[in-house]
Amino acid sequence: MRKHNHTEPESAVPPGCCGTPTPAPVSRPPEADPSHSAATPDQPADCGCAPKGMPSGCGPPSAANATGCQEFRAERPGYRIWPFVEGWLETPVGQVPMVKTRLAPMDTLGRWQMRWGFGRLRYQIAPGVYAAGRPTPASPVLVSANYKLSFDALRSQLNGLDAWILVIDTKGINVWCAAGKGTFGTAEIAHRVKRVGLAKLVDHRVLVLPQLGAPGVAAHEVHRTCGFRVEYGPVRAADIGEFLAAGMQASPAMRRVTFATLDRLVLTPVELAGLFKTTLWIALALFVLGGIGPGFFSFSAAIQRGTAAFLVYLAGILSGAVLVPTLLPWVPGRAFALKGALAGILVALIALMTAGGGLSLLNGLALLVALPALASYCSMNFTGSTTFTSPSGVEKEMRRAIPLQATALLVATICWIASAFY
Repeated sequence: MRKHNHTEPESAVPPGCCGTPTPAPVSRPPEADPSHSAATPDQPADCGCAPKGMPSGCGPPSAANATGCQEFRAERPGYRIWPFVEGWLETPVGQVPMVKTRLAPMDTLGRWQMRWGFGRLRYQIAPGVYAAGRPTPASPVLVSANYKLSFDALRSQLNGLDAWILVIDTKGINVWCAAGKGTFGTAEIAHRVKRVGLAKLVDHRVLVLPQLGAPGVAAHEVHRTCGFRVEYGPVRAADIGEFLAAGMQASPAMRRVTFATLDRLVLTPVELAGLFKTTLWIALALFVLGGIGPGFFSFSAAIQRGTAAFLVYLAGILSGAVLVPTLLPWVPGRAFALKGALAGILVALIALMTAGGGLSLLNGLALLVALPALASYCSMNFTGSTTFTSPSGVEKEMRRAIPLQATALLVATICWIASAFY
């Protein structure tokens, strides 16, 4: 588990800017480049590039126009403004980027890309302070991760509200996972509060943190270190408006973590996409092994047997990565390895009944052993997406399950290759 070290070099990209000099292609969302050193993070007043459609220098500092835009000073070539920035708000700590609270088509495209795991570790924004609406010193401070999907989920629920958004550096990881890894934690929150000069920006001393970030935060240490008290908001960003309207009082429903079928299915594409490269190598290996037989090697056997084995492989992957998440509450057992194995056995039995007497004893045995092992392994990837597990529990389960899964796959492979000789 990696702990955040504040001696590491931080992103040199000011809030609201990304470090790319040219517009990002449609196939990839814009991203913050931490390699630039021309500016200091959390100092938005130094970023001098104008948002798309808004000319640079759109008004003197003393006369904001209707969009809240102030004069853009100290232009720095190489920076580009994120499309979600609609202007700048003059504050005691400098210019703060004002963010849109309605998601654009590019934001939706970015969310789709993240669901499929494309460029996930690069989809992050610069840490710092942002403004939703026209916040005042009395407005609430909402804390979020610098994973853009988390940031978008929060800002999209702030339409009509005035609030400060304090984005902390979670290394581009979402709130819940970052809390487990330690990057959404006590030290980083206190560090970011001090770095942005939050005490000069607001006249209260309250931070609203997402409830799912609680495992990584010691509230009393945050208060001792930076003077701000922690209040935990609702589980879901969709409830933040109601939470603030109720005087920061959360109802029992706001505190309840749900994991409905749709919530689970949304997570399956990234599991499948993560196996793409591995699947290509496995397909090649199955083709080669499938051709081994009495005549040493046969291309026709490689295609026929290799294709059949690859279909078994796909059935195992889909059983563990799709069927188990879909039927999660109804599959017996608590361990995900066991749930996957049971789902795999069910699918294997259906396949055997469908094949009838078309499979030899060794081929049938290979199918019955390999498919549950594959499903069991793939289902374990889902442990980090649920509230059913803990890091220590996952490690214990993996130590027990992986040797059994590997042994089962070895036995299945031997039976399958041997079936070509009988």
